[in-house]
Formats: sequence, structure tokens, C-alpha cells
Amino acid sequence: MGKERGHIVTDWSVHLLANLSSVQRSIGCRNESRLFSFSPRMCSRDSSVKMRSSKLWSETFDSAGEELSVGEIKRQEVIFELMQGERMLVEDLQLVKKNYYEPMLKLGIMSLDELKQIFGILDTLPPLHQDLFDELVKLRHEDGTVDQLGPTMLDWLPQLHAYKAYCCNQVAAKALLDHKRRNPAVHNFLQLCQESAFSRKLDVWSFLDLPRSRLVKYPLLLNQLLKHTVAEHPDHHTLSQAVSVIQAIISMINSKAGEAECEYYKKRLCYLYETQGEECVSRSRLLLCHGELKNNKSQRLHAFLFETILVLTRLVIHNNQLEFQVYRQPIPLPELVLEDLPDGEVRVGGSIRGAFIAANERAKNVFRVSFQDGSRGQAHTLQANDSFNKQQWVSCIRHAMVTTREQSASPATSPETPCTLGELSSLSLNCHDGTDQTEDGQRIM
Repeated sequence: MGKERGHIVTDWSVHLLANLSSVQRSIGCRNESRLFSFSPRMCSRDSSVKMRSSKLWSETFDSAGEELSVGEIKRQEVIFELMQGERMLVEDLQLVKKNYYEPMLKLGIMSLDELKQIFGILDTLPPLHQDLFDELVKLRHEDGTVDQLGPTMLDWLPQLHAYKAYCCNQVAAKALLDHKRRNPAVHNFLQLCQESAFSRKLDVWSFLDLPRSRLVKYPLLLNQLLKHTVAEHPDHHTLSQAVSVIQAIISMINSKAGEAECEYYKKRLCYLYETQGEECVSRSRLLLCHGELKNNKSQRLHAFLFETILVLTRLVIHNNQLEFQVYRQPIPLPELVLEDLPDGEVRVGGSIRGAFIAANERAKNVFRVSFQDGSRGQAHTLQANDSFNKQQWVSCIRHAMVTTREQSASPATSPETPCTLGELSSLSLNCHDGTDQTEDGQRIM
């Protein structure tokens, strides 16, 4: 990996980088945060869009609730929502294969290998959810009520382990999809699909993200169902067990997806010098957070916080592929000094103000990272896009530093679950006019 690895970041590549920002994640202290991270599907209000029925259980069955308590009616509504969700998911997954995968393959818009990478094991999921829907229908009485759901869910939930492969592939799938969008044939096809009634004005990624969205909804539905199930009900105990089972499955998938994301970005780091900590990065198993920041020269950097090292990079294009060129010397967390700078205290060329903005304005949302030993490498004054983004960075880095030092003091202690496992929200990977010069003369963003 040498200095020749980089080319001008052209307009189409900037558009690709902007698309990557749509896979945004929010900072949270729950291990499940990664699976909740992708952008929610936005529904159009266009009257031409094919909308779905959102009838409630009590509106579907004429005699529903005549002799039921308020709590039992709420319980039946949750069960009905679960059943309808399974039915709609199966319909959508079949729609994806029929209207996206098969036409693009038949028309040669993408190769079979590319489609397999983007769609993954999607075609294996409809039978799985159809099985659950069929079992739930069997439980329903003529009046629309369901007595016990817990045993059926306990039997079915272990099948969701199949989601591990799908979720672990999502980062690579999204990157390849965004890369292929620059192809006019792909762009035009996807645009036509999004404008068609069958898509409900949703982009293809909204459909590809449906399985993950459904996966993280199961604990919410089951917890809601448990809330409306009295302790004396025969379904209460098995529902409690089902909640534990799905939470364990999501935790496992989340962990594996985090490792897959870390590996994906590690492979896309390119190093200018052998001394830039490549070995330390290669040992990392977790990517705690990543996102765009600006330095005090207004250069856009993409920062990666691994569990043992902070790496700043610049976006480059190599062989028509997005890569991240390591900028300066990465800072191992045991050697890192973090300063939360008050607004207006950025210093450039002896001036207090003017680092990021005009001299008559104050620089905001700034923090500094440096080595404990200044001779080890350069310090970086970094600006986030808003105060919330800054605080998330500062909190995440502090938490990682504390965890690293605790593990160094007690090497026998197992690693603590990281506080954040996602890309910082509101990334600013947008088009701009300026380009910068790297140390080896290459032009980058």
C-alpha cells in the first residue's frame, strides 16, 4: 500500500460519498444500537402512492372486544399488529425479488455476483416469515382472538439466527449499491422503480433494510404484548422467555455485524508510511464510531475510532473504489490526550479566531486530540458539524480511553461492551468546490 494509491475525487465520487451518509447511525449506550442505526423509511404523501391498509384488530372483526377487558383488547391489537407485520414483510420481500433483483439480472443492469452481494440471502427470508404467519393464523379463533402466542414464538424465534449473514453483509451491500448508482443504467432503473406505484415511492435500500427493521421490532412487540398480559395468564411465562430469546439473538447479531463493519473499513484504509500504526489497526475487532470532522485548515477528514486507536483519514478514489488514506500519525488510545475546547478558542497562526470560519465569528463545536508525548505526532484541532455531534465524539472517545486504560491495568478482565457501535449521525459528505494536496502530491477532498 503505497503513495500511488489515490486519484482526484471527481463529482461522481463526491455524489457516492454523499450517498454513503444515508447509512447513518445514532449514538447510544445499548448494544442493540447498531441495528437501530439505519435511516428510517420515509413515506410519501403523494396521492398516487399505493398505500397499505392500517386497520386495527378491533376494526377488522365485527364482534371484537364485546366481552373483553380493555387490557385484553390491547393485547389482541399487539398480536394483530405482529401478524400483519409478517404478512406485509413477506409481500415486500417478494416484491424486491420480482421488481428489482430479477429485472436487473435479466436486463444485464448488474452482474449476478453484484446482485448476490447487494441482495445477500434476501430470497431465503420470505419462507421463514411465511411460516410464522401461517402458524399465527392457526391460533386465531373465529372471533379473531388468540389465546396463547408465547409457545409459537419460542419455537420460531431461533430461526432468526439466519439474519446474522444478512446483517453482517449490509455495510458492504450498501457501499456497492451506492457505487453502482453512478452507472446511468442502474440509476435510471432505480429511479423509475421509485417513481412507480409498487414501490410506494421508497428507494430500493428501504426495501433491503426491511429485514433488519423487522428484526429489531420483535422485542418491542413482545414487550408490549407482555405489558398487556396479566401475570396469571398462561401466556405470561412463555412470553417472558421469548423476550429473553430475541434479545439474546439481536445481541449476538449486533456483535457479529459490528465485527463485520470493522473488517470492512479496515480493508479500505490505505497507508502512506509503514509507521502509521497499520499493525495496531489490524488487531482491532471493533469500530466504536466513525464520521466526518474538519481540521483547523477546514480540510474534511473521516475519523475512525477503533477500540485501541484513533485514525484520521482523507477520502480518495483508487481503481474507482472509495478508500480512506490515513492522515498523519494515528493516536493509540493509551497515548491520547483529549481536550474539549470552549467555543471561540481555536488558534491558527497566532490568531484566536479564524481557524474554521471568518475572523469576526467564533469557531464552535471544537475539540483537540494529541499525543501525551508531542514528539510522537501532530495534534489535531477538530470541528464537528453541531454541538450534539461534538458531544457524542467527546463522550465516545473518553469512554474508549477509560476502557483501554482499565483493561491495561487489569489485563485479565474481559473487554467491556463499547458504549457506541455506530457511525455518528448527520455526516456531511456533500459536494464542495475545494480540493487539498496530500503530502505526495495527490489531489483529494
